[in-house]
Amino acid sequence: MTAAALCALAGAVLCLPRSPGSGRLRHVAPLTATGRRGGDRLRRYGPGALALACGVVGAAALGPVGGVIAAVGVVGVRRVRRRLAADRRTTSATTELADALARISDELRSGAHPAAALAGVVHDGPLARRLLAPADAAARLGEPVPDALRRGARSGTAAAETERVAAAWELADRYGAPLADLLSGVLDDVRWRLGHASRVRAQLAGPRSTATVLTALPLLGVGLGQMMGTDPLAVLRDGLLGQGLLLLGCGLTAAGMAWSDRILRSAVPT
Repeated sequence: MTAAALCALAGAVLCLPRSPGSGRLRHVAPLTATGRRGGDRLRRYGPGALALACGVVGAAALGPVGGVIAAVGVVGVRRVRRRLAADRRTTSATTELADALARISDELRSGAHPAAALAGVVHDGPLARRLLAPADAAARLGEPVPDALRRGARSGTAAAETERVAAAWELADRYGAPLADLLSGVLDDVRWRLGHASRVRAQLAGPRSTATVLTALPLLGVGLGQMMGTDPLAVLRDGLLGQGLLLLGCGLTAAGMAWSDRILRSAVPT
């Protein structure tokens, strides 16, 4: 009865109605469809509420230690998802920056002024525009372009590649080297890095799958024991020994996941 009550409480937390203030604010500042979906999901399944709900369910199934582990697990999963999203944004920004560099190099070779080549950033991807917009504004105002590029690199997305572009531009300004050739060299390096990273990720797909399967084996073992009637959940839920074994097992599993992830991520060039 207690477990059922706790599960019902967790479900009630997840089903809390959203604040009516958001509906009033939409009449003042309308949101796009994507913004509404993301905002509603964030309000309805906020990190605190989701961690609390999972903690309640974990406590109902595996005792107090299980509740803490479930809540910490939610936080860990959210951090991993944010990191993966950041990696995808970096890859997308680097790809768009490479396309923009190819366009700028071609325009420079055809005789265009660097400021005119940078003005074409409006036709590039959104992430490339965010990186190169300060340089475009600096070129139109007659300010140093390398400093503006470095300001764009501080955004954290494709910062290393943008810094290389700034160094090449500064070299051309200071010593009169052909800017198109320097940017073409940076472009070749960026494209090689993108291709190499893609090939390495493809080759690591097998080891990643193996690590995932090995991580899931303890959970599958507990489920198999439960179906066989040995009731391992009761052993882990009741008593100090069971709670200690649960904490030790989850700690070792988390350490193994972190170790394998660090090894696999270190193999991918940045």
